[in-house]
Amino acid sequence: MEGLRRRKLSFLPVFAQAVAAVAPAGAMTVIPALVFPSLVFGSTGPNLVLTFGVAMAIMVLVSLSLRPMAKRMAAVSGLYSYTAKGLGPRTAITVGWSAIFGYALVAMASLLVVGTYVAQLFINLGVPLADPRVVMVPVVLLAAGAACLLMVRGIQISAWFTLLIESISIGVITVLMIVYFAFNAPKVSFTSVFTWSGNFDSLWIGIVVAVSAFVGFESPTTLGGEAYKPFVSVPRAIMWTPIVTGVLYLLSASAQDVALTGAPLSIAASSTPLSDLFAHTSPVFAAVLDLGIAASWFACSIASVNALVRIFFCMGREGVAPRVVGRTHPVFRTPSMAILFVMPVVTIVPIVVIISGASPAQGLVTLFLLGSFGYLGAYIIASASMPFFLRRIGEATIGSWILGAATTLALGAVLWEATAESIRAGSMQIFAYAAVLLASVIYALILRLRLPGRLSSVGIYDETRESDLYQGKTLP
Repeated sequence: MEGLRRRKLSFLPVFAQAVAAVAPAGAMTVIPALVFPSLVFGSTGPNLVLTFGVAMAIMVLVSLSLRPMAKRMAAVSGLYSYTAKGLGPRTAITVGWSAIFGYALVAMASLLVVGTYVAQLFINLGVPLADPRVVMVPVVLLAAGAACLLMVRGIQISAWFTLLIESISIGVITVLMIVYFAFNAPKVSFTSVFTWSGNFDSLWIGIVVAVSAFVGFESPTTLGGEAYKPFVSVPRAIMWTPIVTGVLYLLSASAQDVALTGAPLSIAASSTPLSDLFAHTSPVFAAVLDLGIAASWFACSIASVNALVRIFFCMGREGVAPRVVGRTHPVFRTPSMAILFVMPVVTIVPIVVIISGASPAQGLVTLFLLGSFGYLGAYIIASASMPFFLRRIGEATIGSWILGAATTLALGAVLWEATAESIRAGSMQIFAYAAVLLASVIYALILRLRLPGRLSSVGIYDETRESDLYQGKTLP
């Protein structure tokens, strides 16, 4: 791991990485609207609170499964390295590809959200836009360039920047929601919060989309080499992030269920339903909301790519990816080559979606759903590897086997049912993810047959140095 800036991140920047990757301010406003019945499922959609409650419970199970490994291994590539020590390098290749796929899709969706809501901001401020795409494309390019600059400059700077953005955005959105309900108190009815059609098919897809509001909470596991106390700060961050953000989502989902129920179809089916809803009360409030959402998703794009490039960087160091991506910046000591390789791909997809004229809402659903498949696949295998990881070092317990099995089964059930419903609905998204998995398996097999030495090197991690123990002083 030579070249990275080691042992510099305190707990707050590590926690900031988790929070920014989850993007609670943006997710609490955008994701529930995507799950909302009028937009995705017609009139038979799932109850928002139930959907997010189940997703939260599953993510807490995942965090409990990852925590024992994070307390024992300082990895630079997170789930990828954990799995290598638990289930072997070939399985780790699949987890790595699946995680990269998930991070990349969420980063793409984040940039698309930024472009969408900045364009909506101009509309709410009364700026005439003959074609919103004229604004969206330059905004996506500008956001991608700024994100690239911050990431190359250093994880500490980008982590503090994203934490500041998220804190301000959450505060702004909370205040605006309170003001909205204060203005519309006579119309408020909480009946819809506790109403559900009983349609289990739509519930599974809803849970997968809701899971995308939590994905990225494990991203601090990629900072094991750069965190000051990785065996303390990383487990704490991945434990508390799904709990804290889950509470925010439940409150937000309840509020949006109340606000969007009974709203005109043009608002409920809009790409920016909350913004359109606020515009009826105050266009200025709506513009402020747009800015907060765009800022939060900008932070999410940074955090998602930060985690992605560290997996890619680790693969480059191991030789299972191009060696060039394993190089670091000579001054800033960041995985700059991996960043420069990844960012063009992450940027071009949302631009293609915008230029093609596709609905931003449908584009977001597609990207988030695909990204969730990637995360779920990585979570399933990594959770299953936990008891094997502990057994390898002689610390496996009956509880660890039960926890690993329960988490794997819960995640597997969600992925299986969501896949079945997706296929029944005629969606081809799951096949795109299946192609990635198949390609990873074939690639791992090729490595085993042609380059067994490189395959056996998978699973490198940050090792303790003399300077860590003796503050740089040599023994007499």
